[in-house]
Amino acid sequence: MRQLIDLSGKRAIVTGGGRGIGRSIALAFADAGADVAVASRSQSELDVVVGEIEARGTRGVAVMIDVMSREQITAGIDAAARKLGGLDILVNNAGGVIAQNPAYLNPLDHDPRTFEDNLFLNLTQAFYATHAALPYMRKQRWGRIISIGSGYAKNGGGPLAYSAAKHGLIGFTRSLAYAAASDGVNVNVLCPGWTNTKLVDWNSLGATMGVSGADAKRWAESQNIQKRIVEPDELGAMAAMLASDAAAAVTGQVISVDGGFMV
Repeated sequence: MRQLIDLSGKRAIVTGGGRGIGRSIALAFADAGADVAVASRSQSELDVVVGEIEARGTRGVAVMIDVMSREQITAGIDAAARKLGGLDILVNNAGGVIAQNPAYLNPLDHDPRTFEDNLFLNLTQAFYATHAALPYMRKQRWGRIISIGSGYAKNGGGPLAYSAAKHGLIGFTRSLAYAAASDGVNVNVLCPGWTNTKLVDWNSLGATMGVSGADAKRWAESQNIQKRIVEPDELGAMAAMLASDAAAAVTGQVISVDGGFMV
């Protein structure tokens, strides 16, 4: 029987694919039959994930990209497309928070350069990656673009620039979904809540809150109705579905995998 989530013959690139949610998405794509390029600044992490992809029987490609560089983003997307023989799926997963000092993120006195850097990391770089990937998809009249948002893409809270950028991803997605629909390209946002990745340092979070790391984790768990931290593989499964023909009618949507975060 034909599996529902079938990405056989599809070619994907996942930015920030060396660990965490990006790694889980890349492996879920490979499990569904796709060839996958993973992009990151860390060659060692990329090599591990490429090995995991190829162990699943599909092709893995490592692409070194610093997503704070416009030139590297465009060159990296094109390099992935050359190595894979085309491009069908883009996952804008790279993101995070840039701050030399947490005080620079104070919403009432935000450091201007830090604000702009965080906007670039969490929104603008997704535009550059999408701009580079779209021509391949439009030419074949089939494509999937999935951007990774946040629970703070729909609610208040979180660092000011980070939240502003993630809200911006929703507007970017909805506008692009309108524009790209006639070319057969679906565009969606996948929003995690608190997720068990290396980016979440409970002790550091606790320090900013004035509590212990254990208390910070308990607080995060209390923010969703399932009272738990989501695992990265749960995002991978949803991304694979959105990338497949099973989700042919799903576009312009904000889809949460967050245990019911702040519902």
